Amino acid sequence: MDLATALQILDSTVRLSTPLLLACLAGLFSERAGIFDIGLEGKMLMAAFFSAAVAALTGSVWLGLLAGIASSMVLSGLHGLASITFRGDQLISGVAINFLAIGLTVLIAQDWFQQGGRTPSLIGGGRFQEITLPFADTLQGVPILGPIYHDLISGHSILVYVALLMVPLTWWILFRTRFGLHLRAVGENPAAVDTAGLSVVGLRFAAVGICGILCGIAGAYLATGLQAGFVKEMTAGRGYIALAALIFAKWRPWYALGACLLFGFLQAVALRYQNIDLGAFTVPVQFMDALPYILTVVILAGFIGKAVPPKSGGVPYVKER
Repeated sequence: MDLATALQILDSTVRLSTPLLLACLAGLFSERAGIFDIGLEGKMLMAAFFSAAVAALTGSVWLGLLAGIASSMVLSGLHGLASITFRGDQLISGVAINFLAIGLTVLIAQDWFQQGGRTPSLIGGGRFQEITLPFADTLQGVPILGPIYHDLISGHSILVYVALLMVPLTWWILFRTRFGLHLRAVGENPAAVDTAGLSVVGLRFAAVGICGILCGIAGAYLATGLQAGFVKEMTAGRGYIALAALIFAKWRPWYALGACLLFGFLQAVALRYQNIDLGAFTVPVQFMDALPYILTVVILAGFIGKAVPPKSGGVPYVKER
């Protein structure tokens, strides 16, 4: 494999990992506060539709991004209302959000655009454009380092860089701020947090809100950055893969980056090598396409017992009287 091919695969890895990383960090905030969220998939899907729809109607990708975040936060609010306020089953609430998003996105898309559940293709200002970093063109001719900087580091949309910057920011918020300390504490021992005079409900709603923002950005990137519009069920299980990556990463931001890059790499390889000839036999394209999902099952089966979630995760808090 030459350098150019390797850089193309790694470039695709970064692009394909971006929505997974944002969704994984979204789940990290929520689950660190004790709220399990299987609804990442539905929030991403809803955000993908509304971001693409608004961008198509207005021609502004930034208005589309805001619409995507807003729609995701509405679903986050519903999840918070069901699981925090009414102390419902968090898993059932998340599944309900996924089903709601799958149905509503196609129904509204067909009503608005009459294109079989799709939005019109986005062009120009309706999409996030690639950004050329300083000196990328100048340094392109430098051996090895030039192509790496020009072809791999430079040339992504702004949301890719936002996702990468969110990793150290998430680490800093969770492990270096008072808010992060309170957030982690409410996922481990909400009674102690309540005894200290802090609002368990407020902290958990804050975590769910952050989760909604990040899922909104992830969905918007899918429809207006990675692709040029919305299609039915375009998230294709990415929310579940993000959950598997979160478990694999043991609820830590830097490990989450590595896990998401691994999944993105497998997707990039599947797209690049449709049929791999091993001499004795040929690996079929169907296996390559299924590889990221197979890894998801393997990780959930092999690491679910080793990765210990927050102690109060999934358990509604009932204040003692």
